[in-house]
Amino acid sequence: MRICTVLGFSLLIVTLARGQGYRPKEGYVPDSTTAVKIAEAVLVPVYGKKQIDSEQPFTAKLKDDVWTVSGTLRCPDGRGGMTTQCDGGVAVVQISKVDARVVSMTHYK
Repeated sequence: MRICTVLGFSLLIVTLARGQGYRPKEGYVPDSTTAVKIAEAVLVPVYGKKQIDSEQPFTAKLKDDVWTVSGTLRCPDGRGGMTTQCDGGVAVVQISKVDARVVSMTHYK
């Protein structure tokens, strides 16, 4: 009985050490579209929907298995239109491609 308990406990430890569940070959965030959706989902509760919508479109770039998602800065051009050539800042989120963990999130001014 004691041997069965020790073997069962050992099997449990090995299983927990190896991790649980399925891990996709391309990671949980395989493409830029997925990265942008995750970024928007975490940004809206913090900065508000109006602010995040004003920074559309968001772009995502992958480097070393980390997606960097950035908004687009828009300012009035003085002629009734908008321009991206202006002072200010946008939201930036870094997301792990492998496990979808938010590595960092900030909003520059």
